[in-house]
Amino acid sequence: MTGTETVAGTVAEESAAEETVVEAGVTPAVWAGLMLDCPDATELATFYGELTGWGVGGADDGGAWAYLTPPGTALTFGFQRVADYRPPRWPDQEVPQQFHLDFRVADLPAAIARAEELGATQASFQPGGERWRVLLDPAGHPFCLCPPASAADAG
Repeated sequence: MTGTETVAGTVAEESAAEETVVEAGVTPAVWAGLMLDCPDATELATFYGELTGWGVGGADDGGAWAYLTPPGTALTFGFQRVADYRPPRWPDQEVPQQFHLDFRVADLPAAIARAEELGATQASFQPGGERWRVLLDPAGHPFCLCPPASAADAG
């Protein structure tokens, strides 16, 4: 085939709603997952595995790497140990956050309490007021707990 062709990925096939158009002869990159640097991969994977209910999909014995796999996907949410890890500084950028994770939750106060029980702390700076909460995971990465999307959010 010349020009362009349509390539459907497994997620697109399942949803039958998305297709990727690529140049002929060019293999598209397919998102496989996300890796977070941290001081102990198993510890941080356990935190997020408990927070999301996904559990830890795999880890090495020494805490160098670990991962989660969200149910129904082939994606990995991975963690890798980094020597001399320096956690991001929120909200200043002395050590930039570079990215953060957002999670939708049905009961915001209950989810905050659960995250804190698992080792998260609430950030002192809260730009969302009571609409969402910024927390810091056990390795210092900021993440947000957000209430369910409203109809206004969908538009």
